[in-house]
Amino acid sequence: MSFLHIADLQRNFGGLRAVSDLTFSVAQGEIKAVIGPNGAGKTTLFNLIAGVTPPSSGQITLDGARIDQLKPYQRVERGIARTFQNLQIFKDMTVLENVMVGRHARTRCDVLHGLLRTRAALREEEAIRDSATQQLERLGLAHRADDRAGSLSFGECKVLEIARALAAEPKLLLLDEPTAGLPHAETERITDTIRALNAEGVTVLLVEHNMRMVMRLSHSILVLNYGRRIAEGPAEAVRRDPAVLEAYLGEEDDDA
Repeated sequence: MSFLHIADLQRNFGGLRAVSDLTFSVAQGEIKAVIGPNGAGKTTLFNLIAGVTPPSSGQITLDGARIDQLKPYQRVERGIARTFQNLQIFKDMTVLENVMVGRHARTRCDVLHGLLRTRAALREEEAIRDSATQQLERLGLAHRADDRAGSLSFGECKVLEIARALAAEPKLLLLDEPTAGLPHAETERITDTIRALNAEGVTVLLVEHNMRMVMRLSHSILVLNYGRRIAEGPAEAVRRDPAVLEAYLGEEDDDA
């Protein structure tokens, strides 16, 4: 049984069909890349999986259970976390506080406990802080924990978003262009980070335009064009697919 299964998924925005009759699966422990030209429906697909956007039709199943009718926070509870194409960093909060926000999806104490500062709430807050610190140490940002997030470099902010997503202890990590705009050295750092997370058992669904990274990192690749699947399979097979070369990879492949 596939870990994530998308069946006949469709999303319409007025007369525009952003995702059309899309079916594919992600195996547990896999790194699967989703590629395609701008406007192919990649970010819309992530929004559908995360629950930000409801599907017009179709089903989304995670670990054998349907999730397409669940709210976003319920999907986080089921094990889905994501980063964003456009950074969603709280710049006036510290780096540690940003990561703690991601962990709050796993809290048990209600608002009243928090307001009253009960013993249970204080213990839980300390556990959240410890967990967030561990994620920063894991990704090499612990030395910036007390700094204002707005003082980080662009590359550090990308890493911070991954740390915040990991604080929710995801089974499925959705990474939306994690290396966009980064120089080679920082791209390599994030590539190594994704590979290490996957080795620890995190399943990764990745949207990325850096074809060199995609070909090196992914176990399989899904190619979208105008919201439809035009190819899927191992990196080398996708690289040689005539439909892919025509739609997307032709120019990029020369630079890879």
